[in-house]
Amino acid sequence: MKLIRYNNGRIGVVQDDHVFDITDAVQENPDAWPPAGICRVIRDFGQYGDAIRQAMARGGSVPLDSVRLETPVPWPNKLMAYPVNYHDHAKEMASRGLANVQGYFLKSNSSISGPADPIELPALPGREVHHECEIALVIGRQGRQIARAEALDYVFGYSCLLDMTVRGKEERVFRKSYDSFTPVGPWIVTADEVPDPANINMKLWVNGELRQQANTRDLIVDIPGMIEVASSASTLYPGDLIATGTPAGVGPVRDGDIITIEVEHVGRMSIPVRQGNRGANIVFEKPYEFVRAT
Repeated sequence: MKLIRYNNGRIGVVQDDHVFDITDAVQENPDAWPPAGICRVIRDFGQYGDAIRQAMARGGSVPLDSVRLETPVPWPNKLMAYPVNYHDHAKEMASRGLANVQGYFLKSNSSISGPADPIELPALPGREVHHECEIALVIGRQGRQIARAEALDYVFGYSCLLDMTVRGKEERVFRKSYDSFTPVGPWIVTADEVPDPANINMKLWVNGELRQQANTRDLIVDIPGMIEVASSASTLYPGDLIATGTPAGVGPVRDGDIITIEVEHVGRMSIPVRQGNRGANIVFEKPYEFVRAT
């Protein structure tokens, strides 16, 4: 099932390029603040099966291209991310700080944006902002110290994720937490529709030029391992997002670019890049030149 948020917080199911409104069926209030209701929906999703089927049977769907898609989980308890989690990316970055050495880091929830939102580049002369193509795991159950053998039972679904990054040597969390720096979408595909999480292809293009491609079989810490490691330190909650790391091919984006990400079995989204006039600060005053290792 493809589960979306759209049109100011409504919940829908996408089927055959049409949207079925299930907002009432899952007892969601689109006007609630904070917008964390989707986390409750994810937690209790199993109990809504009959109500969802009835809502869809009544018809009344609208074309997918007539709605404004929003990020599926705008207010997770936490957004976790694994650094340098593909061997080829470790080589291009000449990095020894692999995911199996460093563990995860946190990104600001306010960096999350949706498939209809542009990426706003901060005004940082002498700095590049790079794209990173990733898969988002959406946690479906609360758990702590989750055994590897049980880890996939805690995955509600998958989504596409871009981890935008100001290149430099400063604190990773700061460089990655600008508003709009974590587009997630276009929807959540429930875990039952992904046949083998250890064999998912993903690609990223900038203006039609293929920049990144990889398969999850090449991960340093695989998906069960990421859940096992994360839950050893932190309780995982429904709606939590885990970014699985980027492969090689990271590179700069500029005003006017279009970034397209595609994840097999999940979906595809294209995000425009816009130059903003905010974001300058003393931390990023010095220029930084990114040099790809050879």
